[in-house]
Formats: sequence, structure tokens, C-alpha cells
Amino acid sequence: MAARIARSITKSVLSREQSEGDGARVFRSIGSYALRNLDPFLMLDEFDVRAPAGFPDHPHRGFETVTYMLEGEFLHEDFKGHKGRIGPGDLQWMSAGRGIVHSEIPANDKRNHGLQLWVNLASKDKMAEPNYQELPKEEVAHVSPEPGVDIKVIAGASYGTTSPVVTRTPTMYIDVRLAKGKKIEQEIPENYTGFIYTLAGSAKFGSQEHVSDAHHTLVLSNNLGTYIPVESLSDDAHFVIIAGKPINEPIVQHGPFVMNTQQEIYQAFSDYQHGRNGFEGAAEWTSSIRDKWSS
Repeated sequence: MAARIARSITKSVLSREQSEGDGARVFRSIGSYALRNLDPFLMLDEFDVRAPAGFPDHPHRGFETVTYMLEGEFLHEDFKGHKGRIGPGDLQWMSAGRGIVHSEIPANDKRNHGLQLWVNLASKDKMAEPNYQELPKEEVAHVSPEPGVDIKVIAGASYGTTSPVVTRTPTMYIDVRLAKGKKIEQEIPENYTGFIYTLAGSAKFGSQEHVSDAHHTLVLSNNLGTYIPVESLSDDAHFVIIAGKPINEPIVQHGPFVMNTQQEIYQAFSDYQHGRNGFEGAAEWTSSIRDKWSS
């Protein structure tokens, strides 16, 4: 049997606050100057939004957005008639594919806190039909291997429990809460690029026991390691472990469009402006929730 190899932390990036959407503030790590992208991941935002701020009508093409609510509720609506509401612990895995225009707005005037991850799509999938996977918290896979260890399996597998979410780009997304002194060893495929995002508390991460507190993105080594060890140093250390198979294709991004060439970006803007190739009806559409908080 081959020896198990633990991954270490090679880089730590503190999330920086910036403006996004309509009056919203997000804390961005992946997708910032310090960490432009981490193939297959394009962006990670920790959002903390109160109405009337939000993310009104806007388009996407060529990638997937994964919205995981921690606190509060968001309303969602798109130009194809899809509507929804996600609350604490709920998950929306949206594949924009060839084109989506949608709106994401707070459902109330309380705190709305969560994570949004952008996952790139391979060129063969960028022009696929849009698709949603929406799981209320009751349907998100959960495992507690021992008292003081609470794991939600958003995608992939952990401690023998597998998520029902299907990922076009092979991806794992594990939400972990640990009581003080508790340890885990999360398995990660050796060919996956991975990172940890810390939400609360402090812990020791990786084979070299890197200590980190909240709001940091910790990049995992690409040393063919098959797991990441973690030990909590505080009560309720909370973090997510995210990893995926690199696509290894050129990335050309302009705002909400992510393609492989500059010409494909020009095409995306043209399609959006002229309402074709997946954006039919986009110019005439306005969401019913866009002006929810207008005076």
C-alpha cells in the first residue's frame, strides 16, 4: 500500500473588502490581485450584505456559481422563469453555461452572510444549457464522525458520506466545524488543486501545522498529497475545504463572462447585447425582485 501523503499550506491570503453589485461589500480572496485564480476556481467571495444592497439583474456565461448561505436569506430570479429562496445552510449550484441573466437580492433587512464560489467550466461545457442544483439544508449531506466534529458535504465526499451534487468540473466542497482540540483528516484526490477558507476560530492546518484565524484563504500544496490534517485551537473553528481538478485551459475573463479566448469574450458581449446564442430575451427582461428595496 502506498504511503499517505499530507498536504501543507503554501500560501495564506487575507480576504480584502471591496464593492460589488449594487451597494454590496464582499471580502474577496481568489479573484483578487493577491490570488488571481486557482484553476479550476475563479473567485471566492465571503459576502455580508444588508438590504437595500444586493446583486440585481446581471449576466453570466462560461462558468458555475456556488452560493452557500450561512446566515440570512436571499431571493433569486432569472430570465428563464426560475425563482427561489435560499436560507441558512441552503445551497445553490448554478451552471450558467451559455447564458444566464439573474438577480440575487436579500429577502429581508437583516444580515445576509455566506460564500459564493466561481468554478470554471472546460471549453466543452461552456456553451451547455444552464442548470441548477438547489439543496435545502435538510438535503445537504451531513456526517459527524465523533462528538465535536460536524461536517457538511456540499460536494464530493467526507468520512464515507457523499454529496448528491453533480459537478461538471470535478469538485469537492466540505464545510467543517470543530470543537477545541478536535482533529480531522480530510481526503483529497492527489490531482486536485485545493484551498481552505477560514470563517471563524483558529486551527492548525496541514503537515507543517500552519496556524490561521478567520477570513484567510490557505492554498494547499500540489505535492500529490492525498489528505489534509486539521486540529482546532479554539471552540467552534469553522472553515471550508474546497478542491477541484484543474482544467488546464486558457482563462480569459471580462466581468461576468469567462471563456478561453478574447474572441469568445467579444462574442459573449455581442450575444448578450443582441439577445442570441442563449441570451434570447435578455434585453427585455427585468426581474420582479430588482426593485424590492427601492424607496
